[in-house]
Amino acid sequence: MTLNLTSTAKTYSDGTKALLPTNLKVNTGEIVSLLGPSGCGKTTLLRIIAGLETPDSGGEIWFDSDNVTDLPVERRQVGMVFQSYALFPNMSVKANIGYGLKMKKLPKADIEARVSEVLEMCQLHDYAQRAVTALSGGQRQRVALARAIAPRPRLLLLDEPLSALDAALRETLRDELAILLRKFNITAIFVTHDQNEAMAIADRVAVMSQGEIVQSGTPEELYRNPNSTFVASFVGNAMHLAGKINGAKLTLKGGELLLPSDGTGCEAFVRAENIKIDKKGSLSGYVDTVTFLGTHYRLGISGVTSEPISSIFAGHKVPKIGEKINIAIEPQSILLLPSKA
Repeated sequence: MTLNLTSTAKTYSDGTKALLPTNLKVNTGEIVSLLGPSGCGKTTLLRIIAGLETPDSGGEIWFDSDNVTDLPVERRQVGMVFQSYALFPNMSVKANIGYGLKMKKLPKADIEARVSEVLEMCQLHDYAQRAVTALSGGQRQRVALARAIAPRPRLLLLDEPLSALDAALRETLRDELAILLRKFNITAIFVTHDQNEAMAIADRVAVMSQGEIVQSGTPEELYRNPNSTFVASFVGNAMHLAGKINGAKLTLKGGELLLPSDGTGCEAFVRAENIKIDKKGSLSGYVDTVTFLGTHYRLGISGVTSEPISSIFAGHKVPKIGEKINIAIEPQSILLLPSKA
C-alpha cells in the first residue's frame, strides 16, 4: 500500500503546534523511519496516520486511492507495535497472535493457517503454547510483531518497539526486525530517536525537528549529504569546527585547515572517524580522555577548537591523557553547511 500525507498538521487546544503542515509519501513495501529527538512530532505524526489523533483542517491522509482522513482507527486496517508490546498476559503466544483474527470473526481454519504462517516466519513455532509472561523481552517483541502482521494490515506502524530492551539485545533484534519486515513485504513506518536503529532498519529516513520533516533520504544520503547543522549533528554526530573562514582556509584555535572546494555553507563540521592522529597534521591539541570500545579507542581532544572534539583511533599505540598530539582532517571529509539549524 502507498501512503500519502498532504499538509497534515496538529495543533492542540492550548495552541501547541505539535506538528507543522507535513507532506510525506511512503511507497508500497517501503520502510520509512521517523527519526528525531523527543518532542519533535514523530509520535504525533504516527498517531495521526493510525487514526488515534485528528489532524488539523486541510490535511489529508491517503491509503492508495482511499482518503482515510476521517476514517476511525478500527476501519483503517493498520497494524501497530508499541514500546510496551501490549500483549495479553493471560494468553498463550498463539492466542495473542490470533486474537485480532478472532475479533474479525474469520473462519477457524483461516485463523489457524495465518497464525501458523506468522509463527513460522517469526521463529515462534516452538513457543506457540507458552504463556507470554514466560518469554524473554526479545521473544515478546516478536510476538507483538506477529500479532500486528497476522490480520494482514495495509500499513504497519512501529513506535520505538525496541526501546524497552537492554543495549545488547536491542542491537540483535534491530537486525532481526529489519529482516522480518522485508520478509513480510509490508509498507511500514518506524518511529525512533536512535539513529543506529533508523539507519539499520529503514529504506528511507525522515529526520524531524520542532514539528516538521527537515530532511528525507536514504541513510547514506543523510549521512554523507546533510542539508543542515541539525541533521549533521543528529545523524552521525558530526562536530562543529568553530573558527574563521578565510577563502579556502579555516583558522581554528589549534591551527589551520584547507576547506573542500565544493562547499557552499559557512559552518564547518566533521565526524570523529575523519579526525586522524598524524605527526604531520596541521592541527594540534591535547588528549583529555581515552575510552576503549573494543574495536577502537575514542579520544577526547581539547585545544583544537573552543569545544572538545572526538577522534576514533584504531591503532595499538594509543596516546596518553595529557599528551600533545597533531591531527589531520582531509578537506573532502569536512561538511560545509548553512548556519541555520
